[in-house]
Amino acid sequence: MSVLDNFEQWKEFLAERLQQAQQQGLNQQVISDVAYQIGDYLAKHVDPKNPEERVLADLWSVADEREQHALANMMVKLVQHRQH
Repeated sequence: MSVLDNFEQWKEFLAERLQQAQQQGLNQQVISDVAYQIGDYLAKHVDPKNPEERVLADLWSVADEREQHALANMMVKLVQHRQH
């Protein structure tokens, strides 16, 4: 089973990767840029596996680059919130 099959598992996976990045000293801008790159890759190469991912993919597809960065930043905030 892929972490992409279940949205809760996906968020947990992202939270763990975020925590690792922070422990390695990556700053928020680098984390934000990586989140954007991941979102862009997923949107272009991975079919959504659940309704939540479908919504994110649909939003990504109609967003301009600035909005895509905002969406990526919101995903980072979402998983950061899970850590607290």
